[in-house]
Amino acid sequence: MTRPAPRPATIAEGRLDLALPQAATLGESLIWQDGRWWWTDIEAATLFAWRPGSEAPQSCRLPDRLGSFAHCRSGRVLLGLAKRLCLATLGDGLALGQLQTLAPVDAAEPRTRINDGRTDRRGHFVFGTLNEARERRPISTIASFYQFSLRHGLRRLALPAVAIANSICFSLDGRTMYFCDTLSRRIQQCDYDAETAQVDNVRPFAEMDRADAWPDGSVIDAEGCLWNAQWGAGRVARYDPDGRLLDSFAAPAAHTSCPALGGAGGDQLMVTTARAELSREALAAQPLSGSLFALGLPKALAVPDALFED
Repeated sequence: MTRPAPRPATIAEGRLDLALPQAATLGESLIWQDGRWWWTDIEAATLFAWRPGSEAPQSCRLPDRLGSFAHCRSGRVLLGLAKRLCLATLGDGLALGQLQTLAPVDAAEPRTRINDGRTDRRGHFVFGTLNEARERRPISTIASFYQFSLRHGLRRLALPAVAIANSICFSLDGRTMYFCDTLSRRIQQCDYDAETAQVDNVRPFAEMDRADAWPDGSVIDAEGCLWNAQWGAGRVARYDPDGRLLDSFAAPAAHTSCPALGGAGGDQLMVTTARAELSREALAAQPLSGSLFALGLPKALAVPDALFED
């Protein structure tokens, strides 16, 4: 008789503690790689890398805003700058060396920029765009989600247009893609084929359970659960593979933006936060906004992202 797979265990409710004080306007795209935490402050057009135990992160100022990025097999970094994908060589101290443009993105559409993204399980970079116009809404004339590889180039994913693409991550077997339009307050999922860039069977995954929660970045753990940073609610929520809310972890900053799992033992939760869209009064009440916050987990749950095939 085949036994059903065990359900992921509830860890606990908890509070995220300050890990690294920062004043990021829009901290995003957090990842653990090569013994360091990497992230971007989008509005500062800066890539950061921090090794735990160091007093301050290294930083790399870029020629445009960096929405998301991926590490490459060659040691380079794939950058999703506002309107183009680039390969960057980084030297000592994160000094920017050669910057090679690979593909323009929405070149004829001035309202959009690259936003959330990460590699799928086969090493293709999958990302989405954001409509920066004052009237934030989906732009139906262009794609909101793309897949990029050196082998196939830039390919559109046949997903509904969104205003703010976020929450991009992949099931452990790589056959399910998770994504959202932040403004919908709903995380969705679809069947995904990495080789053909085909998507199908778009369906709901999880609805926000709080009026102040807007889904932002997400990551999948070793039990197949999805961790989502919820902008406005100041928390990271963990959902089981069926979309059932398991755990909630609060941070002393309302705008939690992107979670990551890593650390030397793979047993640490880290999250970026932002100062953007906070009033003067809110910033005074939440002075650590823009910092990194962390929580130790009782077991290793980190799953490394695939390296981009360059």
